[in-house]
Amino acid sequence: MTDLTTKPELDAPDGPAPEGLEIVDIVEGDGAEAAAGSTVDVHYLGVDYESGDEFDSSWSRGTSINFPLRQLIAGWQQGIPGMKVGGRRKLTVPPELAYGPAGGGHALSGRTLIFVIDLKGVS
Repeated sequence: MTDLTTKPELDAPDGPAPEGLEIVDIVEGDGAEAAAGSTVDVHYLGVDYESGDEFDSSWSRGTSINFPLRQLIAGWQQGIPGMKVGGRRKLTVPPELAYGPAGGGHALSGRTLIFVIDLKGVS
């Protein structure tokens, strides 16, 4: 069983990155459902698809984050709605739904990213 009180662990996947957004529910929540206009409270882990290296994690900071979905990358805007509080979801996000193509000015431009997101609250 997945323990939602601990930081998730991910290994670098085998094979090529998917072309589009990939959404996999690890644990289905049973609370309120996130909608496109929601503000979400999440714990998350972000890793680079190719290397498996962690680039960001709310777990490492010891606190969840609370943001309106519309302020987040497109992969989160498309991948979180429908998720329910208490759930854990893995999003594999291609560059065009993350930080854009290589050379785009962001350190993660051109990278496919994997996020494991725990939905703690919705408003």
